[in-house]
Amino acid sequence: MTLTDRLDQYLRTAGLEAVWFARPNSFAWLTGGGDNVVDREGDIGVAAAGYDGDEVRVVTDNIEAPRLRDEELDGDVTVETFDWHAESLAEAVAEASPTTAAADFDVPGFESVDATQLRQPLTEGQMKQYRELGRDTADAVETVARKVEPSHTELDVTAVLRQELEGRGIATPVVLVGSAERAQSYRHYTSTDAELGDYALISVTAQRNGLHVSTTRVVAFDPPEWFTDRTRKAARVETTALAATQAAGRDGDTAGDVFAAIQDAYAEVGWEGEWQNHHQGGAAGFAGREWIATPGHEADVALPQGYAWNPTIAGTKTEDTYLVSADDIELLSATGDWPTETVSAVGYDLELPRHTVLEL
Repeated sequence: MTLTDRLDQYLRTAGLEAVWFARPNSFAWLTGGGDNVVDREGDIGVAAAGYDGDEVRVVTDNIEAPRLRDEELDGDVTVETFDWHAESLAEAVAEASPTTAAADFDVPGFESVDATQLRQPLTEGQMKQYRELGRDTADAVETVARKVEPSHTELDVTAVLRQELEGRGIATPVVLVGSAERAQSYRHYTSTDAELGDYALISVTAQRNGLHVSTTRVVAFDPPEWFTDRTRKAARVETTALAATQAAGRDGDTAGDVFAAIQDAYAEVGWEGEWQNHHQGGAAGFAGREWIATPGHEADVALPQGYAWNPTIAGTKTEDTYLVSADDIELLSATGDWPTETVSAVGYDLELPRHTVLEL
């Protein structure tokens, strides 16, 4: 089903004539990767993309229109312009749109739309972009990770990592660098001036063309005796999550069913209840997580779709982004140049090579 087929069905079901998207991830989704962001602190971009059952149109002000036409949008997309000083984006969309309509931002008289379900599953074109983003993200992270030293601070590594990713046209909504001491204390090790010490966890969620890839690499200089074993056990939980995701997608089960398999896996590897200390991840794509699994979560498990599971076990973590389909579990965030170890899922007939600790 194409994007417009999906939107046609949505418009019919909701009894609407048009739908508009100004949040950056959904704008990118509808326009094939177009970027409407100027100010990264804003929830809403500088343009809105709409569909009325016939065509995709973009509304923006006269400041942004030339650049969007030249650099961000397919030539077939109609761009309608308003004077930046005359009205707001919401007012301009209300004037340009047929009614009744919905939008993912506040437009007077419009209904509200949550694009999460519309964005799943991924299309062939989106999967191609996703593969390219996964490789580029992994290459950037691994390039930086191979050069870190115990005396480097978390902030040192963060700065270099952001530069490496941004140089590839990849935005960096999340960059976490955890030193050995802080990674044992916190699951979200936001970077500080602490030196890395005995080991480091390097985690990112990166975005390009609206798509998001999450990955973690682990490097060690003089790790504790328990470190490699815990990393391997976390990888078994992750592999279980991927197997359960594929099974749930095939069988019409839910995110809650996948989460139950994750809970069982933690217990099997000797860390029952460890899931309570950090979220485990979930569906990925046009958001860092389209949904985060929780006990009893009723979200559908779409295939083919990106999934990023991120189990943690006191002091260590494993995380990558996969494209899961009915017949394949494809690792996206990989270069093939990082050490791996094959681990088995709990309760499923699946083994996967998982990124493991790089000892420097």
